[in-house]
Amino acid sequence: MPYSAEISRRNPGCFVFLLDQSGSMEDDFGGAAKGHRKADELATIINKLIHNLSIRCAKSDSIYDYFHVGVIGYGQDTVVKSAFGGALAGRDVVPISELADNPLRIEDRVKKSDDGAGGLVEQTVKFPVWFDATFAGGTPMCGAFRSAAGIVQRWVSEHAKGFPPIVINVTDGDATDGDPAPEAEALKSLGSDDGAALLLNIHLSSTTATPVELPATPDRLPDPFAKLLFEMSSPLTPFMVGRAKELGMAAEDGARGFVFNAQPVQVIQFLDIGTRPANLR
Repeated sequence: MPYSAEISRRNPGCFVFLLDQSGSMEDDFGGAAKGHRKADELATIINKLIHNLSIRCAKSDSIYDYFHVGVIGYGQDTVVKSAFGGALAGRDVVPISELADNPLRIEDRVKKSDDGAGGLVEQTVKFPVWFDATFAGGTPMCGAFRSAAGIVQRWVSEHAKGFPPIVINVTDGDATDGDPAPEAEALKSLGSDDGAALLLNIHLSSTTATPVELPATPDRLPDPFAKLLFEMSSPLTPFMVGRAKELGMAAEDGARGFVFNAQPVQVIQFLDIGTRPANLR
């Protein structure tokens, strides 16, 4: 069966995140409090995700390299490049242990937790930061897909029997460098012996329109670009469908890896689904 390869240190998985860093990411999330810019929220979400992936891969005092991670930023009309900074600057894919060991900095942030008596108490926690909010220019999504395809092709040449790479694109607008559909199809034509690479899309928004989660058809999507992102998205694997149902998200057979008008909580849930391709061994 496809999408059943074991994920282990000897047979790791690969995630590639494509982050829209165009000028419109300075806008507020739809429905969120004023001042909650999409770029800020996205940076926080991706930083939390990297931290949680590191914790998921921690065994005793070590972090096992169950995953390799790439993060590509695209914006400024034509700029598509690795979003890693500091000691990892210029790297396209990094083992999770190296990523965990090389944040840009560690910040003190306030977290609200249950006080055990029905209320909330504020706690100061250490928060590792790998990515800062960035926004400028247009949305070169075609270039981002081409960059991801290069990463996927190189990775599967070294891990032919591994679980297929998962590419997660987070965007809030139309591509400004052409039609991204052919580039998306070229990306999905790549893969390992276990199946084709998976492309998942998250459509952010500044509107308060009703979100659409994991649809199996484009019927409820309100505009041509949302429908295009849907068509470019891969069907979820059975394991991902099961995880979505555990999180209370509607996911039927044939559900695509796509959410429209996603808000921060939905982005977090979607990323949880997308980064749990199978059980670790």
